[in-house]
Amino acid sequence: SKEFNDLNKAPQELQSYIQDLVALGVLSAPTNTAKTNNPTNQFQPNKNITRREYARWLVAANNAMHSNLRFKQIRLAVESNKSAFSDVPKTDPDFAAIQGLAETGLIPSSLSGDSTQVLFRPDAPLTREQMLLWKIPLDTRQALPNASLDTVKQTWGFQDVGKIDPKALRAVIADYQNGDQSNIRRVFGYTTLFQPKKPVSRAEAAAALWYFGTENEGVSAKEALKLKQ
Repeated sequence: SKEFNDLNKAPQELQSYIQDLVALGVLSAPTNTAKTNNPTNQFQPNKNITRREYARWLVAANNAMHSNLRFKQIRLAVESNKSAFSDVPKTDPDFAAIQGLAETGLIPSSLSGDSTQVLFRPDAPLTREQMLLWKIPLDTRQALPNASLDTVKQTWGFQDVGKIDPKALRAVIADYQNGDQSNIRRVFGYTTLFQPKKPVSRAEAAAALWYFGTENEGVSAKEALKLKQ
């Protein structure tokens, strides 16, 4: 497993999640390491994560957690597939993961009937609502529940529900139904503001990927590590 020497800079509540995922081999150094001359042993936990990095980690974490359950794995796309996004060509290093997510319908694209999603914007920062929208279907493994602004207000009590994208509302409600295994609770702790458009840090993204499943049935990175060993 890769060793990073700056994990102590992550919020203390999130450090154990990152350490487990590093040991599992699913996290990578920032993509632009070469450009900024940062050593590859720097995880940079408080830096914003890009959409491409999260897509890569999401596939790697899901597949590592379900290494013995192939029907729960996300298939990587092959080069013969036509790219779903004009800014992620087959030569892109993350094409297999991003295209794989598009082909499963986990990220919106023209394949899922969303004709406005022609660009993936791989190097844009990932937002909180996007993080949830891509991850929750891998937790529940079923269609997301119907949701309204009122439902979110009554459950989470978020003061800024009006800022949440309508598509993401359903993921926010599904996450609430996961009780103690909710991604929002694990990543952000107690909060009355969701701040849906706020960029997600690399440490926060890792914390979200530490557990896949519902409150009653799932697998954590710690459990996956024991199986691997």
